[in-house]
Amino acid sequence: MDKREKKDMLRAVFDALPSLVFVVDQDVRIQEYNAAASDLLMAARKTVLKRRAGEILHCIHSSEVQEGCGRSPFCKDCIIRNSVTEAFQGNRVVRRRTRIEIIRDANKIEIYALITASPFSFQDRSLALLVIEDISEIAELQRLIPICSICKKVRDDKESWMRVEAYFKNHWDVNFTHGLCPECYKIEIDKLGSRIETEPGTPADADKSHR
Repeated sequence: MDKREKKDMLRAVFDALPSLVFVVDQDVRIQEYNAAASDLLMAARKTVLKRRAGEILHCIHSSEVQEGCGRSPFCKDCIIRNSVTEAFQGNRVVRRRTRIEIIRDANKIEIYALITASPFSFQDRSLALLVIEDISEIAELQRLIPICSICKKVRDDKESWMRVEAYFKNHWDVNFTHGLCPECYKIEIDKLGSRIETEPGTPADADKSHR
């Protein structure tokens, strides 16, 4: 495989990724992006490159000050920008969940997203791969799961009630490990102590019989 074929293959893989993927610098200026991001942005390539992510994604805070994305008072809490900054500073992969408010067709919409920032070096430049995965459906599901206030079983879309562990195993292939929190541990130990004291033949019972 020659150099051109390798380049074409990498581009094909890049564009095949279903999530929004950007290559950004330390100021979160877009250096490259994949097909999924292009479909969302619906903008000419020349208007996207070198722009900050918040500006091109139409973050509601990016136009609040003349300096743009990263300069408004709200930007200090921006998960996207902070994740990229942390990735560069720590030279490690950073993953965060967040709620993004963007403007689309003059309407404000909310997107729940998983943000991943992964630093790398290319041609002596420090860059980061910024991946934005839309997890709105999962977040909505988590907010709408009906749960019994007494037994804590949850109801699925077939109107069946099941334990939380079974629900997540069936729907998300998630397994649970079990333990006791400090409060429940104390309660169970107290119960066990009370049970031992009340069992026939215990020292407590023997003492009572001599009274």
